[in-house]
Amino acid sequence: MSAEGFLEGRRLQMARGVLLQCIMGGYPPARFYGSDDGDLALVPDPQQIHRLPWSHPPRALAICDADELSGESSPLSTRGQLKAVIARYAALGLAPVVATELEFFVFAANPDPAQPFLPPVGLDGRREDGQSAFSISSNNGLRPYFTEVYECMAALGLPRDTFMHEMGVSQFEINLLHGDALRLADQTFLFKHLLKEVALKHGLTVVCMAKPLARTPGSSMHIHQSVIELGSGRNVFSDEAGEPTATFRHFIGGQQACMADFTALFAPNVNSYHRLCHPFASPNNACWSHDNRSAGLRIPASPPVARRVENRLPGADANPYLAIAASLAAGLHGIENRLEPDAAIQGEFEVPDNLSLPCTLHAALERLKRSHLAKELFGTEFIEGYIASKTLELTSFFDEITPWERRVLAAQA
Repeated sequence: MSAEGFLEGRRLQMARGVLLQCIMGGYPPARFYGSDDGDLALVPDPQQIHRLPWSHPPRALAICDADELSGESSPLSTRGQLKAVIARYAALGLAPVVATELEFFVFAANPDPAQPFLPPVGLDGRREDGQSAFSISSNNGLRPYFTEVYECMAALGLPRDTFMHEMGVSQFEINLLHGDALRLADQTFLFKHLLKEVALKHGLTVVCMAKPLARTPGSSMHIHQSVIELGSGRNVFSDEAGEPTATFRHFIGGQQACMADFTALFAPNVNSYHRLCHPFASPNNACWSHDNRSAGLRIPASPPVARRVENRLPGADANPYLAIAASLAAGLHGIENRLEPDAAIQGEFEVPDNLSLPCTLHAALERLKRSHLAKELFGTEFIEGYIASKTLELTSFFDEITPWERRVLAAQA
């Protein structure tokens, strides 16, 4: 939209079906989004209108809510779903506090998708090789890129906590500061957009796939969650003596009760399960533990005021609005129903059958399809539409034959 039209308050409308558009560009049958495929109104959030510092000529981006023309939030909107979950907390006098940790890879340009991703050529003329976790070296030549990333983050008001080289080749992680759940989802969305746009200026490719390289750790989007009391700001996971509360246990119990049903919301793509099948601290389970990265639900070491639950299941490819909404809805389900968690696990452990999660997109969608709880918390229209869209994507994937099949099966089958 032109700046003039935006400032005049001209309404921007969009076909309802776009909210269920597949990643390949197609759509599920119209019955999943209304057979008329009528319009939605895109209503900009006045707190989320940003001039894009990397863009020439000048452009701006406005994060919008997708509302029905009658005024209420569209049930197909993931941002709307997150706002609804936050409202359910507020009705109990509570507010969730969230932080995300996003991992991503920075690769050289990759114009041929048949070829594997490669790290950029560094200042020493070599490509990074090996795992440089937490390295302070700058020979990878990415200092100018990250300098602009930091400048753009500051211009967009994105506060960063810590930033580091992760375990994978040319893999990095940023921790966004904890705060309001909706604002953190917006910030995570903006940050992923920023990473990719600035990379193009530098001749690079940023990839937020869950598993872009074989035999290499994947990329996660861990979600740290706590709950505060409205008004006082007190963390309800800790009592006055600094000990864990019943609310803390119930929150974990809700996470455990929902994780298998919600796996397809946290791991939305075929590639998501490559990350989960080779864990590398990406646990595909609903166990919980104190500071054990093998558990899907980790309680980081922290003072009582910062007691929180880290959901380690979502990948970097997850929709931040939907993943945060699903995780918080699970915790609230536990609080409302006073669910008790299984016993905490420590050290090396075998995952009990009742705490193991689906390990393929097909299995995760089948589990979601059977989930009465998911439909209760997010609405039948959203869940059925989401499944229809993801089923189309899965079908498209099965329409292609992979190099592994040609290399191995052709000679042996």
